[in-house]
Amino acid sequence: MRVITGTCRGRKLLEPAGMDVRPTTDQVKEALFNIVQFDVEGRKALDLFAGTGQLGIEALSRGAAECVFVDSARDSVRLVQENLRRCGLAARVIQCDALGFLRTREKFDLIFLDPPYGTGLDAEAMEAVKEFDILSKGGIMVCESRPEAVLPEIPAEYGSTRTYRYGKIKLTVVTRSVD
Repeated sequence: MRVITGTCRGRKLLEPAGMDVRPTTDQVKEALFNIVQFDVEGRKALDLFAGTGQLGIEALSRGAAECVFVDSARDSVRLVQENLRRCGLAARVIQCDALGFLRTREKFDLIFLDPPYGTGLDAEAMEAVKEFDILSKGGIMVCESRPEAVLPEIPAEYGSTRTYRYGKIKLTVVTRSVD
């Protein structure tokens, strides 16, 4: 697992030892960043359910102004901190319940949601992002899930939704309108 491009291009990231964390594959990560490539630089990002931190680190490497990493597992928080150190990056890394963090109502331009599959946290997190209004106008939220996962409908007045499929992985991309 490596950083694909940007200031940290080629840096190897540590992976978890067990099966508790399922890192995004390089193929899916590259596809995701091809989708949002013009919407990263200078933006404030959130890597919710951070795991290894690779999505937020990739965003920082590509010019995101800042990124907040949130995970409930102590081991994941340590892994994110070590991966940031390896890349020479600084960021806030918070150990807490991901859905609880959303209640802070802090605004983000780019939100990555990659919760454990089959837990329903993907749909809950998307609903909470809307409810607590943390996605800034013109912002983008990307949710990684299994293809069969049923995610909430995003009202047209909130923004547009596109879905992409990469084998056994689905990316749901919500772009919030600027109005």
